[in-house]
Amino acid sequence: MDFTFTEEQQAAAEAAKGVFAGVAPDAVPSPAMTAGAVAETCDRALWAGLADADLLSLLLDARYGGAGLDAVALCLVLRESAKVLARVPLLESCAAAAAVQAYGGEEAKADLLARAGRGETVLTVAAHGRTGHDPAEQAVTARRDGGTWVLDGVQTAVPWAYDADVTLVPAHTGTGRTVLALVPRGHEGTVLAEQFSTSGERLGELRLESARLPARDVIDTDGAWEWLRDLLATGTCALALGLGERVLRMTGEYTGEREQFGFPIATFQAVAVQAADRYIDLRAMEATLWQAAWRIASGAPGPLPAAGDVAVAKIWAAEGVRRVVQTAQHLHGGFGADVDYPLHRYHAWAKHLELSLGPAAAHEEALGDLLAAHPLA
Repeated sequence: MDFTFTEEQQAAAEAAKGVFAGVAPDAVPSPAMTAGAVAETCDRALWAGLADADLLSLLLDARYGGAGLDAVALCLVLRESAKVLARVPLLESCAAAAAVQAYGGEEAKADLLARAGRGETVLTVAAHGRTGHDPAEQAVTARRDGGTWVLDGVQTAVPWAYDADVTLVPAHTGTGRTVLALVPRGHEGTVLAEQFSTSGERLGELRLESARLPARDVIDTDGAWEWLRDLLATGTCALALGLGERVLRMTGEYTGEREQFGFPIATFQAVAVQAADRYIDLRAMEATLWQAAWRIASGAPGPLPAAGDVAVAKIWAAEGVRRVVQTAQHLHGGFGADVDYPLHRYHAWAKHLELSLGPAAAHEEALGDLLAAHPLA
């Protein structure tokens, strides 16, 4: 295990910092002040900027115009995006494209990957199941009917569903296997209904009613969904880390300037101890994130499958980001709730990230199952 970043990974992070430098976290209406979605679509100008910087093709091979980098590089970019609350489907589109590249057929690769890397085609993933708590692959059924697949079921809280050209939908077959269906937006047999995140972003409930797809649009390779799910969860941990780091910095700046009794409140022991505890949370989030990303990127063996490292990272990310924003709100006092100050938006995004792809309790249960199946010597 080596957590030293390569020159290419560091270059991706620096490029991301340049693209996100001009993004203002409070550039869109506050979720606390907006009925419904804060915006009808993602930040298209920023999306184009990411494409111009070749950050949408990080994980793609050179034949698709990509850099051929790995999950660690993607997480470095996601970390920077969360610091400014970038309203783009960066995680979902990059992860979906990587899954198509790793497990999809040649026709699907030719149709999607180069265009996705240029930002011309947007991908997303239906990863939350029917309720957000049940396994996503159990929410939709898939059966063969001659040369086509027929899908029935409901996936809730699909991120960027109204921006995406194609949604990757996990579904279970009658034989207990999981497939990934590439469902175009507006496809016959699909219905999309609006939902809204705590962050104010527009989500979609995707209902499939005997939706038929050709075999070329269904990935039935074993392990495809599990790999994609682990990558999405790890990317969510990177977003939580970046958000937490920015919030703690905001808190340090505020408490260093805010005075009581003639002294900055940052010099008070009670304030310093709380901030130090949150710093420890962030370092634990960082260590477990890179462990999970490294396992996915390297395929290195371990005492547990890579899913175990992902579960540990998500437990820390979910609990840690919640504690960071709660402490920040406390130390900011009433100023933290001012809608003219961006902290409340970070709090809303943190709650969304905490619950995305399962809260800490769900991953603790998954980790327990893995430990039971793979007892450590």
